[in-house]
Amino acid sequence: MLHKETGMIRYVAFLRGINVGGHKIIKMEDLRRMFEAMNFENVRTYIQSGNVLFDAAKTKPEALAEKIESALRSSLGFEVKVMPRTIAELADIAAHNPFHETDAKIYVSFLSAEPDKERKDSLLSFQNDFEIFRFRSREMYCLIRPHNTAKELFSNNFIEKHLKVSATTRNITTVGKILLLK
Repeated sequence: MLHKETGMIRYVAFLRGINVGGHKIIKMEDLRRMFEAMNFENVRTYIQSGNVLFDAAKTKPEALAEKIESALRSSLGFEVKVMPRTIAELADIAAHNPFHETDAKIYVSFLSAEPDKERKDSLLSFQNDFEIFRFRSREMYCLIRPHNTAKELFSNNFIEKHLKVSATTRNITTVGKILLLK
């Protein structure tokens, strides 16, 4: 979404691994201040898992991620991987959800880069009747059906190990709620 009066674009930065299991704790108020200090505008956070909405000049995703990661590393003293998407990209991601089962959990993993076919095929080989994966550009969708008696494979570590890219995951409901905040 381009703001005509300012020429700014609305982004969402998805941060990986913060406020999980008592590790890498960041208060959302502090995170907002850090983003404002990077000269981003209209900064807003959604829930504690590291979803930051903000306005910025149009920038390549890699450059934007690098800028945010560097500033967070300086402020926090530890590494935080960031997967930025524009609001328009996020709306497209939500609109192209390949899964429509109502009793299943559906997740979107935001990837730092599009993995190559060989890596995708490797990860897809782990699918089963209860965990199904689909790729679309820099995202991976996962459907997890209930009543699985085996240990679930799906996790950010599992994705990163097989795809060799950074990943952070949100459920599809969270993605929809972020879109409502735009």
